[in-house]
Amino acid sequence: MTVVLAADAAFRAVLAIDGAHGMATIQDEVRHFAGALGYDRFVLFSTSPAQEEAVDRIYWVEGAWLGAGVAVDADTYVRRCPMTHHVLEAREPFFWTKTEEVDGGMYRVVQAPRGSGLHGLQVPVFGPLGLEGAVSLGGMHIDASPRARLALKLVGEAAFHAARRLLEAPDGPVAGALTDREREVLAWTAAGRRQVEIAAILGLSERTIENHLRRIRKRLGVATTAQAVRVAIRNGDIAV
Repeated sequence: MTVVLAADAAFRAVLAIDGAHGMATIQDEVRHFAGALGYDRFVLFSTSPAQEEAVDRIYWVEGAWLGAGVAVDADTYVRRCPMTHHVLEAREPFFWTKTEEVDGGMYRVVQAPRGSGLHGLQVPVFGPLGLEGAVSLGGMHIDASPRARLALKLVGEAAFHAARRLLEAPDGPVAGALTDREREVLAWTAAGRRQVEIAAILGLSERTIENHLRRIRKRLGVATTAQAVRVAIRNGDIAV
């Protein structure tokens, strides 16, 4: 695929993803574009704002990550793949490679994958909170050229933002405005502080902070604290 054709295909995929009304369209576009570059394994996930855990929510996991015929679910992928945690320290997309050793698979970050084995690209996605998610793509015979890296970055970022828009939108209207204390607790959470740290800063118990976060999620109609932070930023309840 020439550079011009790759760019045109990437732009077409991004436009289709931006206009998607369902995850099936996003997945089809990513499969089609990345498949032409040798990628046939995909993971799309959001990260925790506090960065205590690498993954907040997995939007999509697909492919033979653990070998042909071996099913992999979201929890297994997070537990088995160290590249998921490496993305917390990344600033740009990076290639990785997995080689089979006697005691299991070994993952390494590389400039360009070479040789046999599973290879892939991890694309960190940034937003107002800093790192907000990532896309991981893998395959046995991938295009690891600079143009492929750039094109997959564009498509991956579009896929992440579209999936988040579709999957994390509140099901109904916001239940109510946040109180001053709830905004304060959520602002410290968005800044990356842990619950025990927020409790010490505000002179409250850790259980009280946990209760505040539970009420915040209920008020904003979301399932996770990371989603609450993003909704609160969009609503103007907290600043970044």
